[in-house]
Amino acid sequence: MPTLTKLYSMEEASQHNTNGDCWVVIDGKVYDVSTYLDEHPGGDDVIIAATGKDATDDFEDAGHSKTARELMETFCIGELDPTSPAIPELEICSKKQPSEITQKLKDLIKQYWAVPVAAASVSVVVGFLYLRRK
Repeated sequence: MPTLTKLYSMEEASQHNTNGDCWVVIDGKVYDVSTYLDEHPGGDDVIIAATGKDATDDFEDAGHSKTARELMETFCIGELDPTSPAIPELEICSKKQPSEITQKLKDLIKQYWAVPVAAASVSVVVGFLYLRRK
């Protein structure tokens, strides 16, 4: 009798992204590596950075040994659901009107542009006069 494989979506796998609960997706398989983070030779931050995406390329680029690949299989908890989106859908926000604070800041800049220009001009004149006396 074949064993049933649990299917996970990429969105579900990406929610497990902390030191105490960390899943990675490599070659279409989902691995719970939470208990291995402290032992990983590259550090836990490398693995945590690989959550929420397909980490196959990162895993292959690191040049893992045969022993590492065998060890990895002990952490396999299921497979990636091929029918789920590869990347969780992101909410697309429309460009909003500038906030009240942003609008007030823009108005102040337009109204008082002469203050920094005047300060710079006075500095240039004072510098010129100072150099002329010497």
